[in-house]
Amino acid sequence: MKSPKSAAARPRRGPLRPPASAAARKPAHPPRPAPAPAAQQAAGETRGEKLHKVLAQAGFGSRRAMEERIRAGEVSVNGKVAGIGDRVTAEDRVKVGDRALHWPQADRLPRVLLYHKPEGEIVSNDDPQGRPTVFAKLPPAKGAKWLAIGRLDFNTSGLLIFTTSGDLANRMMHPRFEVDREYAVRVLGMVHPAALDALRAGVRLEDGVARFEQLEEEGGEGANRWFRVLLREGRNRIVRRLFESQNLTVSRLMRVRFGIVALPPQLKRGQFIELPAAEVERLLAWVANPDEPAAAAPPAAAAARSRPRRSSPPR
Repeated sequence: MKSPKSAAARPRRGPLRPPASAAARKPAHPPRPAPAPAAQQAAGETRGEKLHKVLAQAGFGSRRAMEERIRAGEVSVNGKVAGIGDRVTAEDRVKVGDRALHWPQADRLPRVLLYHKPEGEIVSNDDPQGRPTVFAKLPPAKGAKWLAIGRLDFNTSGLLIFTTSGDLANRMMHPRFEVDREYAVRVLGMVHPAALDALRAGVRLEDGVARFEQLEEEGGEGANRWFRVLLREGRNRIVRRLFESQNLTVSRLMRVRFGIVALPPQLKRGQFIELPAAEVERLLAWVANPDEPAAAAPPAAAAARSRPRRSSPPR
């Protein structure tokens, strides 16, 4: 066990760090198309931006969700019902339902929050059962909307990322990009090596085959055993269902990393921090080029400035 003195001397790490498996992983997305000719780009600029893209950038939701709302007739431009493929400029008046679009500034970065979700909260704005929701703990988004990057179920704790950028949320969650999700898992009882082999090789669940990309034993005491697992998908309750397929019970589950974003060790349950601009830029750069090495970690001073804030409202 390290002494308090040696722990204090160690520089604090920021929450963004490259995945441990980055060098070994396969490309997670198809090759990007070649840039459009300059004339075509210029023409696109004169016509404005695609409506669903602008709404996603403003935090109304993912591009796909915005296309669905446009098809449903819930979006208007200058008082007329919008259609798929419409383009808009900053001079247009755009509304989604009763909410007006406040045009995002080109030079303004999206906001990104890291929240340490405790057990007993749901990741939803509305719950018929009246259970506590993580969105009630967040600060005002100031003209935008907080979007959760991934979900955690009611009994799962750990890292939740929120952003005002629909593009960022979609890019980190979409299955074709295969972004890493890392969890610490406590399992009740002894685990046979054959069960671990099956979980690494893949097992068939009701919604298809699934497996852990990495599964490492972390020890344990008494009747419990700890494991560190990594997946590149976000199906509902996937970690619990994989262990249940081997007749094993997960007694505690905690997400510790999503992509290059790790749960800061100083962030206590029920608290959040907002990433400073330098780390938001680094996250956006990694999202644009996930196969490139992540930039160097920011200085410890930057992490220290992002002080955890209690998410409960002041009394």
